[in-house]
Amino acid sequence: MSEYTPFFIFGGIFVVVWTIGTYNRFIKFRNMIEEGWSIIDVALKRRANLIPKLISAVRGYVQHEAKVLEDITAQRVEAVTGKVDNRDSVSQSETEVSHKLGNLLGVAEANPDLKASTNFVELQEALNQVEAEIANSRNQFNARIRMMNTLVEQFPSNLIAMLFGFKRDNYFQLELATEREVPSTPWDQQ
Repeated sequence: MSEYTPFFIFGGIFVVVWTIGTYNRFIKFRNMIEEGWSIIDVALKRRANLIPKLISAVRGYVQHEAKVLEDITAQRVEAVTGKVDNRDSVSQSETEVSHKLGNLLGVAEANPDLKASTNFVELQEALNQVEAEIANSRNQFNARIRMMNTLVEQFPSNLIAMLFGFKRDNYFQLELATEREVPSTPWDQQ
């Protein structure tokens, strides 16, 4: 037995323990990302459930904006019925819903009777709360993505990532209706 044998044994044990630990960190981050996505999904569904109530409240006051309402309804149905199959598609679909919802809120802002409606004000406050929850969940989710991406790219953990097929993930980008400037409406030009 060579005098270096204990060093080789220790080195081999160290590499095995480090590999297992790094692999487990990848699994932990992947599970945290899935959990974060689940939280975002729940918040998006809550927002989707508020949209028909907002549309109903607006419809009674603003009949001539039916096209905006129809577009939001169609977009909401597509987003909720699961026609989107990955986070990038959900992000794109939900951003379109947000733009149309922003247009709806712009129409509502331009209508003094609607702004005074208690029902609409309560629905708008609920929407603000849900969108704040979505923004918070999105930030937490993206922080988890950042941790995973860092681990995937850093040496020597990138060796484990390549060995076991862990890859960089995309951040979840979503422009929320309440984060945008209210678009101009025909009433603003009068």
